[in-house]
Amino acid sequence: MEKLALYAMLEAKAGKEQEVESFLKSAQPLAVRESGTTAWYALKLGPSKFGIFDTFQNEQGREAHLTGEIAKALFAKAEELFAKPPQVEKIEILASKT
Repeated sequence: MEKLALYAMLEAKAGKEQEVESFLKSAQPLAVRESGTTAWYALKLGPSKFGIFDTFQNEQGREAHLTGEIAKALFAKAEELFAKPPQVEKIEILASKT
């Protein structure tokens, strides 16, 4: 069972909602290439609210993701796309069903 996760909360700037959605969809191939990322989800939570949820077997995988291509692209586009900086939370998974 994966024990570690990340959750990034994202709020699109007005008029940038479609760009954020396209950006998140375009990150999926990058997530596939990350061997330490066991699951990766791009989420639409509302008209301008988005998120990313990922899981990891260990801290090395999580840290590799935090310094990887998706994180670099996300923060490079943050000022252009988001109403406020992305908020990334480190999460510990207590139980799951797969």
